[in-house]
Amino acid sequence: MKHLVFLTGAGMSAESGISTFRDAGGLWENYDVSKVASIEGWYEDPELVQQFYNDRRAQLAKAEPNKGHKLIAGLEKEFKVSIITQNVDNLHERAGSSNVVHLHGELTKACNESKTQVVDIGYNPIHHGDKAEDGSRLRPFIVWFGEAVPMIEKAAEIVSTADIVVIIGTSMQVYPAAGLIHYTRRGVPIFLIDPNDVPAPGNVAVIKEKASTGMEILREKLMQKK
Repeated sequence: MKHLVFLTGAGMSAESGISTFRDAGGLWENYDVSKVASIEGWYEDPELVQQFYNDRRAQLAKAEPNKGHKLIAGLEKEFKVSIITQNVDNLHERAGSSNVVHLHGELTKACNESKTQVVDIGYNPIHHGDKAEDGSRLRPFIVWFGEAVPMIEKAAEIVSTADIVVIIGTSMQVYPAAGLIHYTRRGVPIFLIDPNDVPAPGNVAVIKEKASTGMEILREKLMQKK
C-alpha cells in the first residue's frame, strides 16, 4: 500500500466550528498570542492561560469531525495513512483515523510543569491550584511558543517515507512545522488544499477549496491513479 501522509492545520477543523487563529475573525484578533500561547504568558498569568484552554476544551466538546476528517479516515482502506497535525483537537481520531501525530500537544490532556507526566482529562477544565502527581502545577498539554516541539523528529521521519504528501488548512509558514515539506523525497507528489492564497512551490498541486470539498476532489484523483 502506498504511504499517504497528511500535514493538517487549523483550516482542517474550521468547518467543525473550531476557531482558526490567523484568519479574519480568528482567535488572535481577540487574544494576545504572547499572553495565552507562550511559556512566558504561562508564568506571567497562569489563570488567564488556564481559562483560555478551558474555553477551547469546552468548544471542542461540542464539535464534530467534518466530512474532510471522515474522508481522510476512510482512505485507510486503500492506503497506509499517517497524519501529522498542528491542531490540538481530537477530531482526526474521532473521525476514525488511527495514526495521528500531534505536533503542538492535545487539548484533552494535561501534564506537570516538566511535561514528564501526562494525563487524559477529556473535556474537563483545569482549575487554578490543581496539582500534578509530582506536586507541580497542572498545565495544558500544549506546546507553546518558546517551547521545543518534541514530536518534530518523528514527524520528519514519517514525511521522508511518504509516497504522497497532502497539506490541508495550513500556510506552512510557522517553523519548525513548515520545514517538514523539505523531508519529502524527490519526485513525490505534493497536494495543497486551502481556500486561501497560500504561497506554494511550483511542484505543489493546489486545490483551492475548503477541507471537505478539497478532500472530495483529492479522493477522486487518488482513486483514478490506483
